[in-house]
Amino acid sequence: MAKKNVNATAAALLGLLHDGPMTGGQLIAEANRRLGPFWSMTRSQVYRELPALAEEGYVKVGKPGPRASVPYKITATGKKAFTRWLGEETGFEQLRNPVALRTAFSEHLSPGDIKSMYESATEYHKAALNDVRAEAKERGDDPHAAAALEFAVGYHKAALAWLKSVS
Repeated sequence: MAKKNVNATAAALLGLLHDGPMTGGQLIAEANRRLGPFWSMTRSQVYRELPALAEEGYVKVGKPGPRASVPYKITATGKKAFTRWLGEETGFEQLRNPVALRTAFSEHLSPGDIKSMYESATEYHKAALNDVRAEAKERGDDPHAAAALEFAVGYHKAALAWLKSVS
């Protein structure tokens, strides 16, 4: 039977599992730490993907530990699936910015609500930019991590420039 191609979330989990076995909770924490500045992954996505990855033979399910936490380990088949995913066409992202969406309908908001929304978004992006810069400095010994984090730095800078232009 031919193995299915993995989606980006499943591939991210397989990539994280290259570092060693992890439970779902550990995968979520590691995804937030390593990928969070530029790739979101929800708890429900992780727990939906793990059984599917096990069913495909991409991960091996370990014995339950404390609080019924179950470790997952990438298999040789999982490593091949991950490598195959890396070689696929990347496609293009879908931009989903809640402030830009609300701005498109801002004729229905009061000037005070618009100002408050922009101020809140500005504070968020300033804090996120500082966090990403700190993370990039912390992971400076890994040029690949630094390059990925540079995307997040650029994103937050662009968001701040846009917010400045519209507020």
